Amino acid sequence: MKILYNITAGNPKKLRKPIVFSVISNVINILPFTLVMQAVKIIFESYSTGAPIDTYKLWLTCGALFLSMIAMFLGEIPAYRFSFRGAYMVAAEGRAKLAEHLRKLPLGYLTSRDPGDLGNMMMGDFTLIEHCISHLMPQLVGGLVMPIIAFIGLLFLDWRMAVSMFAALPIAILIIAGTSKLQRRVGKRHMESKIYAANRLQEYLNGIGTIKAYNLTGERFVRLEKAFRRFMMESIKIEGFLQPIVLTAIACIRAGLTVMVFVGTHLLLGGELNVITFVTFLIVGTRVFDPLTSALGNFSEVHYDEQAGERIVNLLNEPILPGEKIAPEGHDIILKDVTFGYGDIKVLKDISIEMPEGSLTALVGPSGSGKSTVLKLIARFYDPQKGKILIGNEDMKIIEPESLLQKVSMVFQDVYLFQDTIGNNIRFGKEGATQAEVEEAAKRACCHDFIMKLPQGYDTPVGEGGSTLSGGEKQRISIARAILKNAPVVLLDEATASLDPENEVEIQRAINELIQGRTVIVVAHRLKTVRSADNIIVLDEGKVVEQGTHDELILQKGLYYDLWTIQQKSSRWKMSS
Repeated sequence: MKILYNITAGNPKKLRKPIVFSVISNVINILPFTLVMQAVKIIFESYSTGAPIDTYKLWLTCGALFLSMIAMFLGEIPAYRFSFRGAYMVAAEGRAKLAEHLRKLPLGYLTSRDPGDLGNMMMGDFTLIEHCISHLMPQLVGGLVMPIIAFIGLLFLDWRMAVSMFAALPIAILIIAGTSKLQRRVGKRHMESKIYAANRLQEYLNGIGTIKAYNLTGERFVRLEKAFRRFMMESIKIEGFLQPIVLTAIACIRAGLTVMVFVGTHLLLGGELNVITFVTFLIVGTRVFDPLTSALGNFSEVHYDEQAGERIVNLLNEPILPGEKIAPEGHDIILKDVTFGYGDIKVLKDISIEMPEGSLTALVGPSGSGKSTVLKLIARFYDPQKGKILIGNEDMKIIEPESLLQKVSMVFQDVYLFQDTIGNNIRFGKEGATQAEVEEAAKRACCHDFIMKLPQGYDTPVGEGGSTLSGGEKQRISIARAILKNAPVVLLDEATASLDPENEVEIQRAINELIQGRTVIVVAHRLKTVRSADNIIVLDEGKVVEQGTHDELILQKGLYYDLWTIQQKSSRWKMSS
């Protein structure tokens, strides 16, 4: 069933043991009622005939009742263990599986999703299905199994009383089934409003600096307030719509007890039913509807949780980047008639570039010309929409992404450091690297000295994103990470663009260490940093307009010459009072 597939995030086999042992537990739970009815029968037989109570049978029944209590306890142990352990395993394994899947998705898909949405799915949606598997599904299955068994057993006592007891059950089922689309629609709106509120909160926290700078605090930041109010209204609606439906269905079920009493009284007065059978139905009737009531009450919540599982399943079904071949030994990179865009906006238009192995290629041009996009395509964050990219004469689309990324080191302008120690952040470049290797990479990246001045040296923790370090310090640590990785292809995206002169000199020294003997592609706005490049590719509006060495491009007096002239003039600018 689709609902079981969604509830388990695509792994319905995880429900087998919880359901089987829950059913066994619920069957065992019927034993005490059967034995109580037997005890009542013994007592009433004695009362109706005037004969002494058969104490032997009564004590035997009481002993069996005691043993049934032990059996109930023993039956609950595996049911509890598999229900809760199974739920926690589904959530834990599912989160790890989803995180691994996200890592393999194209970057374009991830950037199109709100990070708050993905965070809510990873934590909130899995919490919902965990709760459903551990609490709701066992109760739902048990609530359905116990009445079915009771109904079959009671048919042998008196079919008329059994039918009257469950006469209103079809009406309750029709109410729940007939309103399932409404329940789903209301639940979907509630979930969307919850996700939207989480996204707006994430936006608020990420932009708190801007909010303070422009005094967008308190009542003036209305987007967050509106999101919370919308969530509040949808929460009220889901309770207001669903509770009357559930309560009506429960009332119909409970009405079966009333119908049974009327039918039983009529049959009793007509001499068609004996007192013992009537009392038996009263005892069973007062108990059999409790699990059924819980089951119907849980059904709406199961529907809601199923939508959380469906969101996870849909994300897991998103196609990952294809490719199975191992990356080739050669490291020359060629773009052939590559076209790529974000949405409907074309960024690169039929460009062709050759970057020989061991060469330094610079990408320059005005902002928005597609320089950084070329690097992202080479790193295979995206696949081109037209044309192909070759590495070592192999199409990147047929290369396994993990194998390809082992060949590539990247240093970007916006460096992200994980909330861990400095040593571990560098060690991300090479799994299992020794301390000596980490320190050697740090020395070559010109960051060993400032690291040793920190309170705990390489064991000094950094805040999330590297918030406790300066931009230059983070940049050098990212270069140390790339040096430690020792990949044959190096991608540099504006690595020195936002640094002060002192840090720029240090970073440039570190970069020179990094690029020795490698295929290097660098994006630069400061043209003086790429004067010695083997080939300079000039991009404008997504097309290659010029290429050559610095001296060749100056002689052409094209776009590169204009950019160079402007930068030379701007270097002499001064601020006047």
